[in-house]
This record gives sequence, C-alpha cells and structure tokens, in this order.
Amino acid sequence: MSHKIEILTTPSCGNCKVVETMLDEMKVSYDVIDITEKPEYLEKYPIFTAPGIVIDDKLEFTGVPKKQELFKKLS
Repeated sequence: MSHKIEILTTPSCGNCKVVETMLDEMKVSYDVIDITEKPEYLEKYPIFTAPGIVIDDKLEFTGVPKKQELFKKLS
C-alpha cells in the first residue's frame, strides 16, 4: 500500500536526515518540505520539533520515531 509521506524540516535539522535514511532503507518514497520556505505547513501541522512526519495528510510523528513504529504506521 502506498502512502503520501512528507517530512517537515528546517535547514539545520540533523534528525531529519535520520528519518530520511530510515525511509530510504524501507524503500519508501517521500517529499521533504522546508517549513521555513513553506510556513503554511505550520498552520496546518503546528510542530515545535523537527522533523514532523505527515502520513496521508495526518501528522503522525514529531522528532525521530522508533523504526518499528514508523514501519507499523506504513504497513
């Protein structure tokens, strides 16, 4: 089953790369959204910690989730 996945990030977010690596290892496609360039995402998904992980238009995680929790949400 395919999901629409967006990673809400900031330019200096090191943890965002960790999430990108996890998704790459799972062979899952995603879009990276820089919230400093698209602040309208903060209105829709008020995150205080990057990354924010949006799955099918729903904010599911803030920060780095455990790999098995992310996998469970995607299966």
